[in-house]
Amino acid sequence: MKVHSLPIDGLLLIEPEVYRDNRGYFYESFNAKRFNALTGLQVDFVQDNESASAEGVLRGLHFQLPPFEQGKLVRVVKGSVLDVAVDLRLGSPTFGQHASAVLSAENKLQFWIPPGFAHGFLALDEGATLAYKCTGYYHQPAERVLRFDDEDLGIVWGADAPTLSEKDAEGLCLADCGSFFKYATHA
Repeated sequence: MKVHSLPIDGLLLIEPEVYRDNRGYFYESFNAKRFNALTGLQVDFVQDNESASAEGVLRGLHFQLPPFEQGKLVRVVKGSVLDVAVDLRLGSPTFGQHASAVLSAENKLQFWIPPGFAHGFLALDEGATLAYKCTGYYHQPAERVLRFDDEDLGIVWGADAPTLSEKDAEGLCLADCGSFFKYATHA
């Protein structure tokens, strides 16, 4: 497994070692001891989620307020997505900035998104399926949505009219999200 740091402190792209032969492939999608050793983190996952989306569906940008915040380790098991994380940590030098990666069943990349970030994705294929581990339980009263199309974010999704849920279409603007999380380095 290789761990790649992204320009925003705390975000990591995980590249697993995939063993391929004429039968197909094998890889270890998660190993707590290796993940914690290679990332320098001490992460405990408590919930696994999976979602499937039609092509052009945009989900997010989701986050949960403290003390119910969630870290997420995201991967794609079918198709591909543009996966995006937005820094919402007050005091962070990259507050309001985002990082993105194309995750696919083919490339097997995983995206570590720590607490303090909003997360969303655009399905690039029909039936794109995400599987993700969470460090906190889902808590509906603490759930919030950051507008995917907020001009202050400058995210280029590559879709003119994505399919959204009603909740996602009515998200908060970045200007309303400046005091939810505190910044602490993840070095």
